[in-house]
Amino acid sequence: MLYSMLLFMQGLILGLIVVASNPSPYFAALGLVVVSGMGCGVMVTCGGTFLSLILFLIYLGGMLVVFAYSSALASERYPETWGSPRVALNSGAYVVGVLMGVGYFWGGWFGGPGGGVGGEGEFSFSRGDLSGVALMYSSGGGMLVVGAWVLLLTLFVVLELVRGASRGALRAV
Repeated sequence: MLYSMLLFMQGLILGLIVVASNPSPYFAALGLVVVSGMGCGVMVTCGGTFLSLILFLIYLGGMLVVFAYSSALASERYPETWGSPRVALNSGAYVVGVLMGVGYFWGGWFGGPGGGVGGEGEFSFSRGDLSGVALMYSSGGGMLVVGAWVLLLTLFVVLELVRGASRGALRAV
């Protein structure tokens, strides 16, 4: 379990470096998908299986919308790739920064990834993440509906702002 947590954490850090160092929206969106997958993998190894699944599905839906808007607005003929000198220099600087941070904090790290969500006992009848979902739908149902309406309103506002002078969201900039 410790090796899978280490693998997910390294993928998370490398995905964050890809997002931070790449100016092209195509490759940055791919990096964000990798980051979301690795972050949900970290949550699975800590015990939050249902929460990580829901977070992954919601995040990928949001990333689909962001990728569609960014690729429609930033139509580059030749986007910068990971092999470009500027992107490689930025990535190298971020890797050196991460290694310096690891070297600085190396002596203060103790223990493993922790007990997780279901660590109460071996014969537990309920999990912590599932009872939180039930509480959200029972007591927080009104706030869930208000949040859905706010997200729908935000979508319409973004569509109106992106529209610009021409009719429609897909236009040449």
